Amino acid sequence: MAQEDLTDLMKFLESFPAHIQETALWLRTFVWDLYPKANELIYDNYNALAIGWSPTEKMGHIFCSVAAYRGGKNLHLGFYRGAQIKDPKKLLLGKGTQYRYLLITKKEDLPKTYAKKLLKEAFANALIKVKDPKQIVYGKTITKSVSVKKRVPQ
Repeated sequence: MAQEDLTDLMKFLESFPAHIQETALWLRTFVWDLYPKANELIYDNYNALAIGWSPTEKMGHIFCSVAAYRGGKNLHLGFYRGAQIKDPKKLLLGKGTQYRYLLITKKEDLPKTYAKKLLKEAFANALIKVKDPKQIVYGKTITKSVSVKKRVPQ
């Protein structure tokens, strides 16, 4: 699959409100436009739909993600190793040891220039984690997991 293949993603987004669908697709395009050689890894899990981007096919190399939580009214533009990213404006939310995110309810919530800076650093950090350059692949969309039976109701 490639960036243009939305078949699985659209099926997974069906259970979300229209504004979440629209914003998630817009954020997806935002990331793809900046990192067209990255790989999109889709996880349709019980409590969230997460779309991650990685220089490889591995979850451990994901540098950013868009997450829509079931029953939620917003999205996360998340950074798996966000605690390692410089955030001088203190816009990243989260208090865990790794994950940080920007809370997005609508397109206008995204500070585009700042997000591009965060993405650039996150991508560089992800590349450092790739031990074998042969793992790097380009521009795939890969559905990694689907948890239909265990989904949290909307």
